[in-house]
Amino acid sequence: MSMEGADSGFAASADGSQNQSPSPRKSPPSPPDHEEKTTHIKFLLSNAEAGSVIGKGGSTINDFQTQSGARIQLSRNFEFFPGTSDRIVMVSGLIDDVLKAVDLILSKLLDEFYVEEGGEDPRFKVRLVVPNGCCGGIIGKGGSIIKSLIEDSHAGIKISPLDNSYPGLYDRLVTVNGTLREQMRAIELILLKLAEDLHYVQSVSAPFPYPVGYNGMNYASNGVGGKFQNARSQNKEERSNSVTIGVADEHIGLVVGRGGRNIFEISQLSGARIKISERGDFMSGTSDRKVTITGSQRAIRAAEAMISQKVSPVSER
Repeated sequence: MSMEGADSGFAASADGSQNQSPSPRKSPPSPPDHEEKTTHIKFLLSNAEAGSVIGKGGSTINDFQTQSGARIQLSRNFEFFPGTSDRIVMVSGLIDDVLKAVDLILSKLLDEFYVEEGGEDPRFKVRLVVPNGCCGGIIGKGGSIIKSLIEDSHAGIKISPLDNSYPGLYDRLVTVNGTLREQMRAIELILLKLAEDLHYVQSVSAPFPYPVGYNGMNYASNGVGGKFQNARSQNKEERSNSVTIGVADEHIGLVVGRGGRNIFEISQLSGARIKISERGDFMSGTSDRKVTITGSQRAIRAAEAMISQKVSPVSER
């Protein structure tokens, strides 16, 4: 999230005239009737904001996880979203738990970085990280969906173009601008749209899924990126690899699970990123769907073992 109104190049699309009369700063609790789906959301934080969310000895992040029931992970302090100096926070769990955790995080940052004595509810930006292939579901035909999201939430919502200057980057930034209440309503609506998208459910990965070379992209001059890359290149276990295995088309549902629960769990536990090919896209000469696993060798082995555990009892019948 770029607080201090960071110059990110992604200005909000709703203007100030959409502000409603002042409302309580804390956002209302989410309605409890969301379908129980596991999901995740990623957004950007400056190093200072990340430190605030972690707290002394991890006390704040642990407290937020306990209060919300969601899992909160951050990229390390030298792992920045490509083209920025911001770290990535990933919140995962049931939809309502994720929304509670995001509300706790944004409320703390608002109180710590933005609130002025006696001032009105401040408007600030949060930048969500969304896979390029999922942005169409937020935009809609002729921009119909994004317009309705803006009207419903009164927040400004702007989706950045895909930055082609970073090979292997398939994520875009969705900037939400408004008061905390407006932001939380917009994030809730966006998350509900994304939770319907199987590609989004399958795209869950570590908080920092990008090639190692991006880590020090903006900081090459101070040597941080270089040192880290050298350390990583010496450790084959930690280097990012990719393996594709075949799973029978009729068994792919066991890997995905209801509402994407199984694939989400496998990815979370192993630390690997898992992508399943579209229907009809099979391993050459078979009717097996392609399951591509990306991560360290250790993560890939763990994910393969978990997938095998899901599928093998059925395959042996």
